[in-house]
Amino acid sequence: MFHQESYARHSEWYNLHFPGRVEKLNYYKQKKDAGRSTVASWLQQLFFDCLDPLLSREDSWLTVGDAYGFDAEYIIAKGSKALATDLSTDFLAVAKQQGIIQDFAAENAERLSFAGNQFDYVLSKESYHHFPRPYAAMYEMVRVARKGVVIIEPQDPVSKMPSLLFLTNMLASRTSLLNRAWKNRFSYEPVGNFVYKVSEREFEKFAAGLGLAMVAFKHINPNFYSAGTENMPAEDGNLRFLWI
Repeated sequence: MFHQESYARHSEWYNLHFPGRVEKLNYYKQKKDAGRSTVASWLQQLFFDCLDPLLSREDSWLTVGDAYGFDAEYIIAKGSKALATDLSTDFLAVAKQQGIIQDFAAENAERLSFAGNQFDYVLSKESYHHFPRPYAAMYEMVRVARKGVVIIEPQDPVSKMPSLLFLTNMLASRTSLLNRAWKNRFSYEPVGNFVYKVSEREFEKFAAGLGLAMVAFKHINPNFYSAGTENMPAEDGNLRFLWI
């Protein structure tokens, strides 16, 4: 079935680009050498800042789709406990050896092996849109989280762009025209997954259906990444950074 094929492709994706331990070590070395003052790090910090109000030393976190372990690394640096997980643990094993994370496990977010309420929080940062069955993953994350689930994802533009919604409604019966006007209506990433963008209303209905206490939203705009930002300095004298 498609979701099984998707799991297999995702579990091997990083090994295609970083085949051995040496390549993985070099990746971590490059990230370390680049430091924390690059534009790429600045953009990542926009994501991580969203977690700060929830982080405390008493709480435990599960990170899903945390291929490199960087999500767990941030949480641990703030004093909380974190278990990093991904479909493949080849990178995470190296991350633990390098002291980036404390522990890791191979986990499928759509079929977690943990007991109910085993963690205080679950973090899915930029991984939810990769899941072939995202609702299955959402139910699983809610099941194992005692306090809450944090999803950091791109938003479905239709839900916040009236002009795009108007265009969609007007061309609903003319699919070919709609697809030409809205070229990334159905987006797919190189690994083969459909990019499952989310909406606030979608999460509201999910929470209401399960009788959850509340949902909260925070809007950020980190959509400035390109390959060049990995080593671009995030400083006032850099005109390219100021333009961002």
